[in-house]
Amino acid sequence: MALHNDLGRKGESIAKTHLEESGYEILDENWTHGKLEVDLIAYKDRVIIFAEVKTRTGNWFGQPEDFVDIRKQKLLANAADEYIYLMDHQGEVRFDIIAILFNNETNYKLNHIEDAFWPSADKL
Repeated sequence: MALHNDLGRKGESIAKTHLEESGYEILDENWTHGKLEVDLIAYKDRVIIFAEVKTRTGNWFGQPEDFVDIRKQKLLANAADEYIYLMDHQGEVRFDIIAILFNNETNYKLNHIEDAFWPSADKL
């Protein structure tokens, strides 16, 4: 497996642990529908949270969260729509970004950005 895949999986594991320790219930990990994918789907306070995890080893080209661009937001929104439909969820939803920046193999900074974006209709 490529090193960037290993780093991504490590970041997702750290993000999952962070959410669980913060009182979130994990509903799904790496949920897919066709070509759509959501890293983590969690639940807290009657809200479904769709979390995109971005893990990097450096910030030379920007912070990890900067890589959740409009195209990625659109894909996440489409996946969320399908998940909400399939689960018949009638409550609120939220889109979070969990950014993890490693400065060596074991030290990292985690930035959980709640309600990071809301894709508008003109972007869909």
